[in-house]
Amino acid sequence: MLAEFSIDNFIFLLEAAQWTLLLSALAFVGGGIAGFIVALMRTSHIQALRLLSAVYIQIIQGTPVLIILFLSFYGLAIFGYKLPPMVAATIAMTIYSSAYLGEIWRGCIEAVPVPQWEASTALAMTRWQQLRYVILPQAVRISLPPTVGFLVQIVKNTSIASIIGLVELAQAGKLVSNATFQPFLVFPIVAAIYFVFCYPLSRFSFALERKLHAHR
Repeated sequence: MLAEFSIDNFIFLLEAAQWTLLLSALAFVGGGIAGFIVALMRTSHIQALRLLSAVYIQIIQGTPVLIILFLSFYGLAIFGYKLPPMVAATIAMTIYSSAYLGEIWRGCIEAVPVPQWEASTALAMTRWQQLRYVILPQAVRISLPPTVGFLVQIVKNTSIASIIGLVELAQAGKLVSNATFQPFLVFPIVAAIYFVFCYPLSRFSFALERKLHAHR
């Protein structure tokens, strides 16, 4: 006999969606901080820093985020560091985000016209003064649309955290589906919740691109 999908099941999905949003926020903030450092290293005058950051980006971008998640959760457990699923997922998503955001922001920094660098150099600005007062304000304008667009990818990729037992939206959908035996009802609802999260971000990214003329 099939169990009915109830309002309690829907509330359970919404509560699990809060963990999806929390994980997305933590990954974006942590990945943003690390990614900014990576971007500065990628555009540094020091060759060793450029090489180190380039290798880091290539390794992370060439590794499935699921593998990074397994290393954070199961790999560290081998060495005696048994992390809660939320902590392990945050670490994995932060590492994943840092590589992509670092490369996005590196491209935005390098997209600032060379005469801007030359003019600030002519004013006897130091490297940090150039970045702070001239380059980064322009790079931020360019970076907003792709950054918001990547945030959509972070929200969707949080679903892999269900593999290690974190009851976020995808895992909650699986649990409710197993309890009610109504996957064709439950998972469209889960997809709709993801859509509610991601579609406004996608539209916001598109609006920013048009408003800021980031493509020019």
